[in-house]
Amino acid sequence: MSNVHPYVGRAQPRVDGPLKVSGLARYSAEFAADDLVYAAAVPSTIAKGRIVRIDASAAQSAPGVVEILTHENRPNMPAEDEPYKADMVAVPGGPFRPLRDDRIWFSGQPAALVIADTHENARHAATLVKVEYEALTPEVDVSNARDRAYDPPEKRNGIPPPPPPRGDAEATFKGSVIRLEEEYRVSAEHHNPMELQATTVEWDDGRLVIHNKTQGVNNPKNYVCSVFGLDPEAVQVSTPFVGGAFGMALRPHYDLTLAVMAALKLKRSVRLVLTRGQMYTMGWRPDTLQTVALSAGEDGRLTSVRHEVIQATSQFEDYQEPTVNWSGLVYDCPNVTLGHKLAKVDTSTPSDMRAPGATLGMFALETAMDELSYKLKLDPLELRLKNYAEADQNDGKPFSSKELKAAYETGAERFRWSKRSPEPRSMKEGRELVGYGMATGCWEAMMQPHGASAALTADGRLEVACGTADIGTGTYTILTQIGADAFSMPIEEVTALVGDTRLPMAPVEGGSWAAASAGNAVRLACAALKEELVKRARGLDDSPLANASVDHVVFRDGRIALASDENVAVSYAKLLGAAEGGRIEAMAKFAPDKEFAEKFSSYTHSAVFAEVRVDEELGVVRVERIVSAIAAGKILNLATARSQILGGVVMGIGMALHEETKWDKRLGRIVNANLGEYHVPAHADVKNIDVIFVDEEDDANPLGVKGLGEIGIVGAAAAIGNAVFHATGRRVRHLPITIDKLL
Repeated sequence: MSNVHPYVGRAQPRVDGPLKVSGLARYSAEFAADDLVYAAAVPSTIAKGRIVRIDASAAQSAPGVVEILTHENRPNMPAEDEPYKADMVAVPGGPFRPLRDDRIWFSGQPAALVIADTHENARHAATLVKVEYEALTPEVDVSNARDRAYDPPEKRNGIPPPPPPRGDAEATFKGSVIRLEEEYRVSAEHHNPMELQATTVEWDDGRLVIHNKTQGVNNPKNYVCSVFGLDPEAVQVSTPFVGGAFGMALRPHYDLTLAVMAALKLKRSVRLVLTRGQMYTMGWRPDTLQTVALSAGEDGRLTSVRHEVIQATSQFEDYQEPTVNWSGLVYDCPNVTLGHKLAKVDTSTPSDMRAPGATLGMFALETAMDELSYKLKLDPLELRLKNYAEADQNDGKPFSSKELKAAYETGAERFRWSKRSPEPRSMKEGRELVGYGMATGCWEAMMQPHGASAALTADGRLEVACGTADIGTGTYTILTQIGADAFSMPIEEVTALVGDTRLPMAPVEGGSWAAASAGNAVRLACAALKEELVKRARGLDDSPLANASVDHVVFRDGRIALASDENVAVSYAKLLGAAEGGRIEAMAKFAPDKEFAEKFSSYTHSAVFAEVRVDEELGVVRVERIVSAIAAGKILNLATARSQILGGVVMGIGMALHEETKWDKRLGRIVNANLGEYHVPAHADVKNIDVIFVDEEDDANPLGVKGLGEIGIVGAAAAIGNAVFHATGRRVRHLPITIDKLL
């Protein structure tokens, strides 16, 4: 058996698949606990105002009720903002604190918490709590708040503000003959993961074991220790499985705060599971108003770009995304002005949602580029190639790698883009108009410091561990693959552990950095374990490897053997027999190369091609097929990687045609806060999706990985919208594209 990476780079079934399909994978609401009680939040029925009076008498008398907490009787909590900013991904402003006082900031905000002996009794009693309010008129439409838009005084940590202007975009635009200026809008979208937001707190004589739906166990631990003044040694967070997240579970939500509050108050175990309706009080992509102005020469080369956005945020925090930055990066243009403003509305704070900023900003830019191509009478793909950027236009750095041209070429060939008739409404089949559209996608290839461990256990298995999360993307599997290849072991003999604060430190899992960061940390831990094993082998009495180094040996078949003569070897069993506890472990830390990052910019890229069919009489749009060509460095697992892109494209279909959170503008309440009326793509809406990974070598990290979680959605909605225009001749600049906007 040769040491030739038999797992990394191939399609490998999910190692956690059997647990999930058999129902044995436990999620945050499924952990058993002694003396467990159940909590239910009482949602406010107004969106803005104050609580005047709470009558909990009927609920208190209901069967099984143990306690009812309100802002009047809750345990003491810090009044200042700082303890709540232990949240690793906090945004500027004052973080939301449930049951803090009588003020109501958004509809559905918890006004009380009922705790009872069963889930059903808690839910029933919560309906009996009567709350009297002093209501004020809310504003939930960002377009009505645009006159109050402002530049946020404090920038969000980790989110780069728009770069300074270059050249003179305004003067160039005014002096151009070929120019375009339009406004684009994407309606608010809410996360709708299968797993509801939930927290189970196990109480053990003052020690807390918390199971919380989260994208990084260290974040809720740090948060509750800071807010409640808890000893970190007495708090463990364990979340081995997450039922979908993509940004929603980055921050600690009020289910965590309330469940811990109740557990400390009662000194017993507590479980709080939010309802599907309550999931709409958090986790939403912000409503945005974007203006894009482009000018170009007759040859199709861009002469100016101006991209400005007004984005909704809550009254209490300044949530920000890098929405416009992409317009200064993607295309070669000498005159660029970018602007980002916020407008406060009476809602909860928006949240990161798969490719935050890029999904919105690239929709506006790529739709505008398509519109410009028709003004120029130029093929949309040719226009993009004419303006191809060979370096990062925002900071002048070269790219660590960029195979976007290869993605354009392979995607166009697979899609048969050359068969496209240029004129809108010129392609038809039966009573359906046929449209072809395309768009570019881009997302930053990020990395974060991570720790990891690797250990040989008493039974000769390899165990790799990292405190990161697996939010359904396949982290368990790729870490297992990396470990199996490092020791040339069958993958069945490797176990990966994630999602526990007892494991080596890792930040939240987001931004598409988990594979590159946790993967490289595990790679280093395996290398450290090899060094430790060779060291122990050399120290054995009469060791056949007394003079060997790691460079002179191979690891396989349960042995360390000389590469020059594999009959000269020491077995793992012999080393484990001499080890304390029958276990040998090594730790390692990975951090991005700062010098490399100072020299190069790293991004993933995509070329998305879409075919739609539009019923000319009914206005119904069908996405017939999509080709998504991806340039994302080395692909660790072809199966899970393809699934990532498929999922992103499906979310892009939802953004383009289906998803729209609707508020009652008088009451400030979401009127479609359920899966019956909030539309997401069904199986019948998703037909042929073809994923292509183009070859791309990148030296930003030893694995050559760039990450895939976000890039699949970026550009997908724009490609579909552009195809709808090609089919119908009607340009819809406000997503989703619904029947009423086409007829």
